[in-house]
Amino acid sequence: MSLLPVEDAIAAILARVPAPIAETVPLAQANGRVLAQPIIATHNQPPFNASAMDGYAVRAADIAEGKPIALIGTSQAGAGFAGTVGADQCVRIFTGAPVPEGADAIIMQEQASATGDSVVFSDLPRPGRSIRPIGNDFALGAELVKAGVLINPFILALAATANQAELSITRRPSVGVLATGDELVLPGQPLAPDTIVASNTFGLMPLLAPFASTITDFGIARDDRAQLQAALAGAFDAGIDVLVTTGGASVGDHDIVQEILKSLGVELDFWRINMRPGKPLMFGRRGKTLVFGLPGNPVSAMVTASVFIKPALRQWQGLVMPVPSPLRLPLAGPTPPNSPRRHFMRATLLHGLNGTAVLPISETDSGHTSSLAQADMLIVQPENDPGQPIGTLVDCLPLGSF
Repeated sequence: MSLLPVEDAIAAILARVPAPIAETVPLAQANGRVLAQPIIATHNQPPFNASAMDGYAVRAADIAEGKPIALIGTSQAGAGFAGTVGADQCVRIFTGAPVPEGADAIIMQEQASATGDSVVFSDLPRPGRSIRPIGNDFALGAELVKAGVLINPFILALAATANQAELSITRRPSVGVLATGDELVLPGQPLAPDTIVASNTFGLMPLLAPFASTITDFGIARDDRAQLQAALAGAFDAGIDVLVTTGGASVGDHDIVQEILKSLGVELDFWRINMRPGKPLMFGRRGKTLVFGLPGNPVSAMVTASVFIKPALRQWQGLVMPVPSPLRLPLAGPTPPNSPRRHFMRATLLHGLNGTAVLPISETDSGHTSSLAQADMLIVQPENDPGQPIGTLVDCLPLGSF
């Protein structure tokens, strides 16, 4: 069986992702979600000509050095001056306050000398000085943020400014994780001969949680057909949208996950990808549930989840770019020749006086978790690449980003 190219696998996965479903949440609950509908301005901001500083609202044409100007009132935020500024008149004004009718400039208070109801200015302003005109930030009806954008605190501040109490965001899928293998024991338990500590679930759940409405740990299923079938059936019965299994995805006598999944009605779209680490990746569906069968080796599991599952969950939420464009960064160390399989090479990000570069990590073992923990990036090394010298620009995928 030939190995499926990475791009073809991603395309097949994204083709199975359902269209985003919108829901409305209060503004305070929208951080980290994806906009289902654009944010539209319902008013002008500022809604009036506003002062950009503390000072005096004047008519620019009236101001001359040493010339006294009559002080006729005060304008402050929430309590503007109701009258009109006439010839040789001014109004004391504070930051954010409405500029009164007739005034066309603000002179900062440090350039004014007030005596009683008379003010002399040392500055000769031009019309419009230090005034935020109506609609300067945004105008009524303007599209402030497009749909498909990840909401962050700065967008939330904008939405609040636009007087939005709620936002239309996309629904996140429910995700479940099931580890498999006779050899696995939970962290903290004694290690008997021939056992290893189960780590995949503890990495995958926080990796995928930002994209999920709920994320459920379905525990560890042993390499026993009856037990594994019961565990998988229980996960499907829970009604989750995405099921992620780890282990049992290869071709050994004890790798029975694929067999059991098929017996439960899972239609496999593909199995085995032209990449390393992570070749034995399965993907299919059962009804509404997307099923990812990840390799059991922890580096393979985390890399394939980053490369394939995260784009699927991004598209599920309607993000404009579910597959982010790779970063182009120079190498801080050479890369070795590559095999016919695309290599997602662990690397660290270096910041120096000459800019940012990536340093390849030479370790390639798919069970070597300490090297993955040191990595900031995955260098995407093409198939049959001859190896590249220091300074070459290479494609990189950040680890840990949304």
